[in-house]
Amino acid sequence: MSLTIGVGPLAKPLKGQLNADVSAAPAHLIYVHDVAKHIRGELAGVTIVDSDRTVALHETALLPQWYFPLVDIRSGVLVESEHQTHCPFKGDARYWDLRVGDTIVRDAVWNYPNPLPGAPDLAGLAGFYLDRLDAWYEEDEPILGHPTDPFHRVDTRHSSRQVTVSVRGEKVADTRSPVALFETGLPTRWYIPSGDVDHASLTKSAKTTVCPYKGTTEYFHYTGPQGQVSDVAWSYPDPLGEALAIAGHLSFDGDEVEVSVGSYEGP
Repeated sequence: MSLTIGVGPLAKPLKGQLNADVSAAPAHLIYVHDVAKHIRGELAGVTIVDSDRTVALHETALLPQWYFPLVDIRSGVLVESEHQTHCPFKGDARYWDLRVGDTIVRDAVWNYPNPLPGAPDLAGLAGFYLDRLDAWYEEDEPILGHPTDPFHRVDTRHSSRQVTVSVRGEKVADTRSPVALFETGLPTRWYIPSGDVDHASLTKSAKTTVCPYKGTTEYFHYTGPQGQVSDVAWSYPDPLGEALAIAGHLSFDGDEVEVSVGSYEGP
């Protein structure tokens, strides 16, 4: 997915085609660019970082990471830590704890004071472990999971293809009104209207996941003549913007799941 993962143009190994030979490029690539959004992070009800000057750092095989100017971090909340790490591509990192009143979060923030030659100039910037704060906002909207990637897309398209789903050879869904979800670097996922699914064979699971592009999922187990198969289906009850078309739909996947997609025959 995106620039540096999956089929992206900076992914290693490269899965697409370029009009130039990039084989001499480093095996591990780093790309930094400005983020146009206003970003804000909160801990214990206090704004910790508030910035219009955030940058996004992309690295081969890693998700994007926000970096903020140190001067945009609230004064007095950083407490120097003894923790240190070394990155062979960026250099030695120092760390800080976060302290807000009685709340202390260990080693939540890091900085590369002397980046390695050839690395982006991160000396005046700091990264956060995002899950160690209570909330993050882009403009005035909370974000889910990790920062969204401007090079990552989600597109949905209504289709008239016939899509059938079987679990252990037992048919559980059949539709001619699926929604195809195309997401950067991932296989096409077919979402089936709830009315075309055999819900008698499904029970809701305790599992949930969060996608910053699609929203929060709920999962379903399948139970049939040969027993139960866990978490074979999922849905997004309240999908985010680009994925609104999959509301009220389920998708299926797994080692014991067969999704059969017919040829397109037109409307």
